[in-house]
Amino acid sequence: MRIVEIRESAVPLQANIQNAVVSFADHTVSLVAVVSDVIRNGKPVTGVAFDSIGRYAQSGLLRERFIPRLLKAKPDDILDPSGGAIDADKALRVMMRNEKPGGHGDRAHAVAAVELALWDLNAKLAGIPAWKLIADKFGVEARERMPVYAAGGYYYPEDSLGRLKDEMKSYGDMGYTSFKMKIGGASLAEDMTRIEAALSVVGDPNVLAVDANGRFDTPTAIAYGKAMAGYGLRWYEEPGDPLDYQLMADLAAVYDRPLATGENLFSLRDVDNLIRHGGMRKGRDLFQMDPALGYGLGEFARMIKAMEAAGYARAQLFPHGGHMIALHIVVGLGLGGSEAYPGVFAPVGGYAPDCTLEGGGIAPGPLPGFGLEAKPDLAPHIAALTA
Repeated sequence: MRIVEIRESAVPLQANIQNAVVSFADHTVSLVAVVSDVIRNGKPVTGVAFDSIGRYAQSGLLRERFIPRLLKAKPDDILDPSGGAIDADKALRVMMRNEKPGGHGDRAHAVAAVELALWDLNAKLAGIPAWKLIADKFGVEARERMPVYAAGGYYYPEDSLGRLKDEMKSYGDMGYTSFKMKIGGASLAEDMTRIEAALSVVGDPNVLAVDANGRFDTPTAIAYGKAMAGYGLRWYEEPGDPLDYQLMADLAAVYDRPLATGENLFSLRDVDNLIRHGGMRKGRDLFQMDPALGYGLGEFARMIKAMEAAGYARAQLFPHGGHMIALHIVVGLGLGGSEAYPGVFAPVGGYAPDCTLEGGGIAPGPLPGFGLEAKPDLAPHIAALTA
């Protein structure tokens, strides 16, 4: 088996919404296709993936550095011992040749897009869903259905409490049983009013999380924590800069409810520092690293290993993402649950129609790979890239 071509295109997100820090209106995603020389049904078997949601495509990095390195590699440098599949760890080392340590930003996203496309390719070559390949590879007894929560409650241009309440109700009508909303984009008093509006719809505060998207300094994070303490919310997510571990530790010392962070940590070393210095509490706080932003599934597995070595359970890991790739990984690795983006961040956000939602949990569809081709809004982009 050989890789004959790797293609990339920048796909715009359909999201005229914003959180406390950014607008998503002009964000893009790098869609990657890894074309093999294996022909089935008259077409080459092709692995497809993307670099997750909420940032920009990495077209330049991919085309100038990482794709050429992989295409120039000798077969023995990237194939597994069988010769019939790609060894993703070998491929990662090839892509990272001549890269200095540190600098885990867009580089981590670019590499992740290719690495995950290799997992999609390998699963398609094996004729099995990606979650099954992942579970077999890492020796996990996977559950086929995984808890998900509906992430929404953004600051819309025409935002109102009525719209927020209608949004939360719509998620419940879809079958979601837990929810997340944004804070930090308004005043403290306004955000408390918004939380109370959401609670008037969802009822139980244990099913509502809030997310500040890294907006606050330490005093503001603590002020919000004190104001929310009486609600009993499910968790308080990313209160400050993702690398401000002292802020997390200071907040954990005064806020008893669960905290959550990690979606903007892109390497094992970043996660190590969160474990060492962030005040994360065993059995309470949640990690949210996203493999599609942090060098792919191999690095993500090393993050989990570091968590477990420090006494944290993988059930405390709820990856950021809200897309098909994250769902397969959460199921395959037996994690705590996954984010969902119903109705936002098309064409990559959300799930294909064959991913069924029951009892607040979603099961991946039966197609080989990540099943991205079954997502109606994403399928035309994949078809154009692989034509």
